[in-house]
Amino acid sequence: MVGTTGLPLPRRARRRIPDPGAVLPDFGLPRTARRHAVAGVVLTVLAALLVLFALLAPADLNSFSPELLVRVPVEGLIVAALVLVLPPRARGVVAVLVGLVLGLLTVLKALDTGFYATLEKPFDPIYDWSFFKAGIEFLAGEIGDVGAYAALAGAVVLAIAIVAFMVLAMLRLSRIAAGRRTGATRVVAVLGVIWIVCSVFGVEIAPGQPVAAQSAAALAYDDLRQVSTDLREQRPFGELAAADAFRDTPGDQLLNGLRGKNVVLTFVESYGRVALDDPAFAPKIGATLDAGTAELKAAGIGAKSAFLSSSTFGGGSWLAHSTVESGMWIDNQQRYNNLLDSDRLTLGGAFQKAGWKTVWDVPAHTKDWPEGQRFYHPDAYYDFRNIGYKGPGFAYATMPDQYTFSMLQRSELAKSAQKPVMAEVDLVSSHAPWSPRPWLVDWNQVGDGSIFAPQPGAGEAPESVWKDPAKIRDAYRDATDYSLKTLISFMQYYGDENTVLVFLGDHQPPVVTPQGAVHDVPITIVAKDPKVLDRISGWGWTDGLHPAAQAPVWKMDSFRDRFLTAFAR
Repeated sequence: MVGTTGLPLPRRARRRIPDPGAVLPDFGLPRTARRHAVAGVVLTVLAALLVLFALLAPADLNSFSPELLVRVPVEGLIVAALVLVLPPRARGVVAVLVGLVLGLLTVLKALDTGFYATLEKPFDPIYDWSFFKAGIEFLAGEIGDVGAYAALAGAVVLAIAIVAFMVLAMLRLSRIAAGRRTGATRVVAVLGVIWIVCSVFGVEIAPGQPVAAQSAAALAYDDLRQVSTDLREQRPFGELAAADAFRDTPGDQLLNGLRGKNVVLTFVESYGRVALDDPAFAPKIGATLDAGTAELKAAGIGAKSAFLSSSTFGGGSWLAHSTVESGMWIDNQQRYNNLLDSDRLTLGGAFQKAGWKTVWDVPAHTKDWPEGQRFYHPDAYYDFRNIGYKGPGFAYATMPDQYTFSMLQRSELAKSAQKPVMAEVDLVSSHAPWSPRPWLVDWNQVGDGSIFAPQPGAGEAPESVWKDPAKIRDAYRDATDYSLKTLISFMQYYGDENTVLVFLGDHQPPVVTPQGAVHDVPITIVAKDPKVLDRISGWGWTDGLHPAAQAPVWKMDSFRDRFLTAFAR
């Protein structure tokens, strides 16, 4: 090639001259290519962050903070090393398997977070599926069946999406690492050295958060160990259930200290120790209990109170109910199912054996409960469908507690002259979401419950309350206060020499109880006949409805035997 002078051009100059007729190129990337390049970088960064989140996020996501992502996960280094040495097909298989595992671990962390927030425990992969049914029923009471099942479907889709995106993220990162093998190998080597050094010297970015992390492996190990423990635990339950000091006690030697008395065992939903200790609740609840003690005393009615340590926390009321009734520690669904399949003597069964008519009053139940009725075999069973209520519902609560007790008085207690009644009553007014709430009316006007019709409309809707943590706490306080005032008022109005009321909480309330709180719930025995309370004078319980801070704390499963022993003869 020659220039305009006819002389040959230097080699460097030749490369600068385009071929005749050619279009001068755009030395930058075309716009579409630039967009693709940027999108690729963004996707790679997002994939890396997603995988790091799965590896480094804590089991309780409420404690997650962005600085946790600067730690070095040993699991990530091991997987990266495998990806760099494996052939393409094996590399793809490893990426998919690791993505599936990380996706499932992330879903488990989300479940753990929810369980920590409500039940103060991680999710148990074997036993805790029953809580989802209770959760759906709760949602159905708030937003209807369609909304509840739509929310469930959305949660399932989200879980599947998390797993799918994790697999895609792993495939992308493994492909990029293999395409830049030299650089990726150097990065893994450097990070490996950093991990070893930080592990040896215990370097932390925050207390309890080591730079040399292995949290994903620890979580997977804990879950697998829990599954193994759960499976091994199932075998000896039958032996434990059969070991019962009262199993073969004749009926004429049971509960003689309560002969002729109507005994009402009442569970106050979510009535936990936090109601008496937390400054947000204690002033109002404490004042109600103290005033109630004085009012009952003026009517010649006494009380003694203490605490039980519940077998559950934040939910799972049926576990607490069965623990009290059976005298066994029922803290998971499998143990509950095993109990229902056994012939364990319950507290209600002991009363029945001793000659009482046993009644179960469960207003929250809207469907058949054959397994429960078969195990407890009460003489009379009331649920929402046959209790005769014609009034409105109150969010989750199917009816006010006052109606539940009014019906029990009219249908059973007032007709007990020939045969005393022992009733278990499971109250619902203090069940979350605690709004709207009922208020007390004249007992003579309760009737079929129609009188309560205006009350829900006068309260605040749950969706409004639950937008504000302060309102949630106020709602819990006021709902619990209502339930306690109902019991106090009932004893004032209907309590006589032959009435014994035992009321207790089932568990600490969800949401409003701080994590790490004890599982204690208050328990109180109320009676007009002083000989009843004399029987338990040696228990060291506090006089009145308000247990003192230093009152005894018993495990919940110990109550049945202590009660049967105190009133045996």
